[in-house]
Amino acid sequence: MDDTALSGVRVVDLTQFEAGPSCTEALAWLGADVIKVEPPGRGEQGRGASTEDPSLDSHYFLLLNANKRSVTLNLRHPDGKALLLRLVAEADVFIENLRPGAVDRLGLGYDALREVNPRIVYAQVKGYAPDGPFGRFPSFDPIGQATGGALSLTGSLDGPPVKPGPTIGDTGTGLHCAIGILAALYQRQRTGVGQRIEVTMQEAVINYCRISYSRQAITGRAAERFGNQSQIGMTAPSGIFPCRPGGPNDYIFIYTSRAGDEQWHRLLDVLGRPDLKDDPRFAGAPQRARHRDVIDALLSAWTRSRTKRQAMEELGAAGVPAGAVFDTLELSEDPDLRRRGMFVTVDHPRRGKITIPGWPVRMSGSHVPVTAAPLLGEHSGAVYGELLGLDEPELARLRKEGVI
Repeated sequence: MDDTALSGVRVVDLTQFEAGPSCTEALAWLGADVIKVEPPGRGEQGRGASTEDPSLDSHYFLLLNANKRSVTLNLRHPDGKALLLRLVAEADVFIENLRPGAVDRLGLGYDALREVNPRIVYAQVKGYAPDGPFGRFPSFDPIGQATGGALSLTGSLDGPPVKPGPTIGDTGTGLHCAIGILAALYQRQRTGVGQRIEVTMQEAVINYCRISYSRQAITGRAAERFGNQSQIGMTAPSGIFPCRPGGPNDYIFIYTSRAGDEQWHRLLDVLGRPDLKDDPRFAGAPQRARHRDVIDALLSAWTRSRTKRQAMEELGAAGVPAGAVFDTLELSEDPDLRRRGMFVTVDHPRRGKITIPGWPVRMSGSHVPVTAAPLLGEHSGAVYGELLGLDEPELARLRKEGVI
């Protein structure tokens, strides 16, 4: 691992559930040594969340904590806090997403850790800005998506708001935090000092919704829900169309750019209707948007005679933007995605072989093989021995006293 992008970077990870762990997992996949600090006995809450077997770590946890090392530490015990501060002294990054105020009550705020290590990059993921009106409120992914605007934009205009399936409130915030950490590490090369990074779920989701503010600027009103139409709502086709054999995900999404007519004309060639190129109803994106029903009927008749993959291949080959609605099973079993390492099978000591999504960023000079998430406290002896010089009698004492 000495030749990876973040080799030599050590992360002390006090995160739980998804928003924080998705950040530190990304750093681990870039080569950082991520040391996950967990309470003795039960571990972080994600280990038991949604598991079908209380004796096994949940798949939820396994998907978010690959390539990390786990140590246990009771931060409410004076010796536990002292050990954490010693870890921070050896670290480059500290990150937490505990409930609002928890880290300060433990005496582990930014000022305290900066005293121990002025070079520390101190990152926090929260639901809302700590100094705002909701700063003390807890938050999870759907709450972040609601308060950041994503729900208001998802669904049909005549229906209620709908939570988007991807967890942009959690993983999306975690990835924003990872970007901030990487930038802070780069800045530290010039300044020699660390800094505090704060990312909130509400604000990260707002960032994901930025195109909707274009619609607001055009109309002067809040952006509406448009279902499967373009958020700006000024082109057609822009939607899903049924394919054979008619299963729950046998659809294809077809879109043509509002920036010109070239893709629309290519689509008409594929449909065998070049005669419609000069039809005034379709002479530009605004006109096509007004005659969306006619276009949708024309496309549906064509797609119903093909599978979603066949339709995607024909349209894609002709230069028309189109994507089959692949489900999670189709994606995880796709041989090309397996070849690229987007899905990998790892060996977990208790779960056995499990397949998880890998890291989508390809780097020519840095490659980190995906490894299974750690067992609770699996690396306590190694980390406390290697980094802090604790011998076995001292480790035994700490275990006996419930510190680790």
